[in-house]
Amino acid sequence: MIKSEKSGPLPSAKEAMQKLAAAEAERASEEQRRQAIADQGNKALIEKLSQPSGVSEEDAISRAVTIIEGAIRNGLTEIQVYRFPNSLCTDRGRAINQLEQGWETTLTGVPNEIFEFWKKHLRDRGYKIRAQIVEFPDGVPGDVGLILKWS
Repeated sequence: MIKSEKSGPLPSAKEAMQKLAAAEAERASEEQRRQAIADQGNKALIEKLSQPSGVSEEDAISRAVTIIEGAIRNGLTEIQVYRFPNSLCTDRGRAINQLEQGWETTLTGVPNEIFEFWKKHLRDRGYKIRAQIVEFPDGVPGDVGLILKWS
C-alpha cells in the first residue's frame, strides 16, 4: 500500500474493489438472514390465521361494537376491520382484485370467520362488507383488507 502524506494509507483501486465486494457480500448475507427470519415469521402467521381464532361469539360482538363506535366517534362511515395476507384466499386474492361475485368463497381461516360473523350478526342490521387488495408489492396483489361499511 502506498502512503500519501495528505491522505494517509491510500488503497490501490484493486484493494478498494475488494473491500467493496466484501462489504456487498456482507450486506447480502445479512439481508438473506433477515429474509429467512421474516419468511419463518410469515409462515407462522399464516399457519395461525388459517386456524380458528378461538374468539367467542360474545367477545367478537364486543370487539365489533368497540370498532364501530370508535369509527363513528371519528366521523367515519366505514373502517377496515381486518388485514391479512392474500395467501389466506384460495386464489391468492384474484377474485377480490377482479371484483368478482362470490369472492367470499375464496376466504379461509380467520378472514372467513369474520365474513361469517358479518353474515350472522351485521348484514341484517344494514352493514355491508367488502374486500379489497390494499397493497401491491412489485405490482402484484398483496394483503387484503376487509372493510365494514354502514352508510
